Amino acid sequence: MLHKYGTPAYRLEAHLMDVTSFLGLKASFIIIPTALTFVIWTEGHEDEYTHAARVNPGDLDLGSLARTDELVDQLSKGLLTLKEADGLLDEIYNMPNPHGRLAIGAAFGMSSGAFAMLMGTSWNDVAWSALLGLLVYVFVVWSERSRRVSHMLEPLVAIVSAFTACSIAYYFDPSINIRLVVLSSIIVFIPGLALTLGLAELAARHLVSGTARVMDALMLLFKLYFGAFLGVAFGVTAFGEIDFIQPEPIPKWTAWLAIAILCSSLIIIFRTKAKHIIWSLAAGFIAYGASLWGALYFDYALGVFVGAFAVGVYSNLFTRLANAPAVIVAMQGLIVLVPGSKIYIGLNSIISGQNFVAADHIGQQTFLILMSLVAGLIFANVALPPKKIL
Repeated sequence: MLHKYGTPAYRLEAHLMDVTSFLGLKASFIIIPTALTFVIWTEGHEDEYTHAARVNPGDLDLGSLARTDELVDQLSKGLLTLKEADGLLDEIYNMPNPHGRLAIGAAFGMSSGAFAMLMGTSWNDVAWSALLGLLVYVFVVWSERSRRVSHMLEPLVAIVSAFTACSIAYYFDPSINIRLVVLSSIIVFIPGLALTLGLAELAARHLVSGTARVMDALMLLFKLYFGAFLGVAFGVTAFGEIDFIQPEPIPKWTAWLAIAILCSSLIIIFRTKAKHIIWSLAAGFIAYGASLWGALYFDYALGVFVGAFAVGVYSNLFTRLANAPAVIVAMQGLIVLVPGSKIYIGLNSIISGQNFVAADHIGQQTFLILMSLVAGLIFANVALPPKKIL
């Protein structure tokens, strides 16, 4: 259940060891994104049980993660029996999404528009990005009903977004930054967070799980970029090269508004529980504010280290005050900081030789940011150890 809701392997294995110790058992666990292996035995190996399961990589569901963690707490305090806890796990598993399709669609549009805002582009790009984010959600809903669409969802939405952006530039708005709008519209699929978690697992010496997660994230990024590249090629073939008209950039203060909109949309997408909403919103502002403050005294990459350190300390404090997994608020802050979009921009620079945003030394920046994120979280766990393992 915890794997299904997006828990990293190193946290999940440690958590399961705590549970088995509480139950008076001995155990060994091997967790990777696509498989779970459990070996459980009693003292002296009189009884031994081995279970292996093929699973799909988990998706973030912070509401169900919090409920599952609360269930473990109730079991450890003797408020529930094992049989009751098992039944409640099934209830959590079958619980419907608390948000309707309209709210989720709006969240997709909001996240796309907010990312365009964070990139400091124009209001035109923000509006078109939000509309294309809604179009992307239509395909997400379609993929839930069609196995064929679900298998090719990522490159398909990138192709459709890129071709639609080209048609918008041709028929309606030549001031649209096509490649930036495409990136903004598919930002919910960009695996920057998965890359960061994979590197964190590698840093914790969970080598198989970390390597698998990093490679899965890179393959997803390649699929998205190829889809966007193909969609733009189709658009240029259909409409020809479109002369770009430079619009007025949006004010810099709108970045703070973008953080509020982005974090609000993530609360819906990640199904965060109502009692954790304020904590989650604050994590985004802490991450962004701390990284800006750090960048004033260091360079941008080390500013991200300061932001990750602040998020790590804040999330560990959250576990002590709210008695909930740190990952619930840490994910919000990390998504504000993760450089998945920079890797995408770097791919575009390498393949097409064009930069659609101002970005010097993009490859070096991305590498340093990833390392800064992992180091910031490690230092934060030393400075203020978490109360909970999750």
